[in-house]
Amino acid sequence: MDAARALAVFGMFTVHLGAGAVGLLDGDTAEALHQLTRGRSSALFAFLAGLSLALMSGRGTPPSGDRLHRLTARLLVRAVVLALLGGLLDLLNTPIAVILAYYGGFFVLALPLLRLRAAALAALAVGVGLVGPQLSFAVRAAMGDQGYVEGSIASVGDFLLTGYYPACTFMAFVLAGMAVGRLDLRALRVRLALAGTGLGLLLLGYGGSWLIMYPLGGIDRLAAEQVADYYGGAAVVPDDPAMRGVLREWMAEQLNSLHGAVPTDSPLWLAAASPHSGTTFEIAGAVGTALLVLTGCLVLADLLGPVLYPLTAAGSMALTVYVGHIAMIAWLAASTEDAAPFRLEMFVVSALLLASVWRALLGRGPLEWALGRLGTAAGDLLVPRRPGAEDARG
Repeated sequence: MDAARALAVFGMFTVHLGAGAVGLLDGDTAEALHQLTRGRSSALFAFLAGLSLALMSGRGTPPSGDRLHRLTARLLVRAVVLALLGGLLDLLNTPIAVILAYYGGFFVLALPLLRLRAAALAALAVGVGLVGPQLSFAVRAAMGDQGYVEGSIASVGDFLLTGYYPACTFMAFVLAGMAVGRLDLRALRVRLALAGTGLGLLLLGYGGSWLIMYPLGGIDRLAAEQVADYYGGAAVVPDDPAMRGVLREWMAEQLNSLHGAVPTDSPLWLAAASPHSGTTFEIAGAVGTALLVLTGCLVLADLLGPVLYPLTAAGSMALTVYVGHIAMIAWLAASTEDAAPFRLEMFVVSALLLASVWRALLGRGPLEWALGRLGTAAGDLLVPRRPGAEDARG
């Protein structure tokens, strides 16, 4: 799991630094990598958060009694600290939608669900994926959608509906991760089932959206509805086929530049599966991608073992690496250094090297260690330990 978590963080490196920061690939390939990681990296990050919650709360045996109370206290402390960290990172004024405040909120929403088993959690994930985007669309349409959100998060409404990582979308990833974490991930049949489910969801999400948008003409109808924006007032679709092609390309760009939720002026937006569109199609595709990444990393960990140590070291301190890379981006923006190619490679290699040395010499990452100590103290304060009592791990 640590290897998958590292890939999620490095994917966010790619998104935050931009395609121009990639030096080893040509322009088109670098842009393709950037597009591949957009949205999917943050979804994988949330999915793995849910997986971590399941592992912390007893894996296949959900907690109860004092274990549950102690774990609840620990997670509440983590949620508060993550929210504070997210707020501090926002103060750095980087052009990054920081996920940490949302992350803390997801922990709080997951607390009442810690006692559920895999089937119930999977059912809830499916329910959120199917209902959440449509409910968000209806509520925002009734309230008057405010469109693009400045900053990472500014209100409860941003957290639930309108932000970059709204709970109506991202809790599906968290719940799916919790469901997977309740399974025996060492079993071959479980891994095969997860990989097959992941492939099916990927095809359903991205393939279903493509089918509606292109062969069935959804993107052309959406372009016809939005043509006034393109022409600055004129609302007539041109007869020229070449111009209709231009409009299709323009609409594809609009679909690719969404920020957490689709506009509410047409239901056709809900057929999108582009990054941060927050639709059922995107959720299905991103969960499918997360399942395939996870199973692939589990297999590689079994086959390669120590060879993956730098990657697993970085993943074991993903919070430290995430916060560090945003702080470094803020420093570079304030410095006179040029944002040259190979910056992504330097970020990744530095994270791998520093994490490997830190883990070998000191163990847990600094922020992970601090969170663990604070959480344990909160648990002890709420429910004092009894000799011989079993505690949740994490």
